[in-house]
Amino acid sequence: MKPQLRIVRPVSSLEHSIAMYRDGLGLHEIERFADRQGFDAALLGFPGLPYHFALTYCREQPLVPTPTADDLTVFYVPDLVEWQRLSAAMLAAGFTEVSSFNPYWQRQGRTFADRDGYRVVLQQASWGAQ
Repeated sequence: MKPQLRIVRPVSSLEHSIAMYRDGLGLHEIERFADRQGFDAALLGFPGLPYHFALTYCREQPLVPTPTADDLTVFYVPDLVEWQRLSAAMLAAGFTEVSSFNPYWQRQGRTFADRDGYRVVLQQASWGAQ
């Protein structure tokens, strides 16, 4: 069995977050559920890949998202044209470009924050080419 990865993020607005990650990164909505033991959620990812985001909202006790400046999700995008396209899509989807807390990520990447402060780095490099 190959390991699978799920990144779970409590969000302040499920609909806004789904739209941002779908439109900014091109993630697909894999599954959605409502009021499962008080939680609404959507799973976003790329079909066939062993990782996805679970965006959650607790109806009974909504959490205030509290990411730090160095909590990052990094996507390596080696193709310059695709990296530029995704960077523009992130801004169009409502992400805000921010300076990275760790200057390493600024050398070949751009850092974006969503409406809850979660940060995504688009690194214009191949995995391991750092």
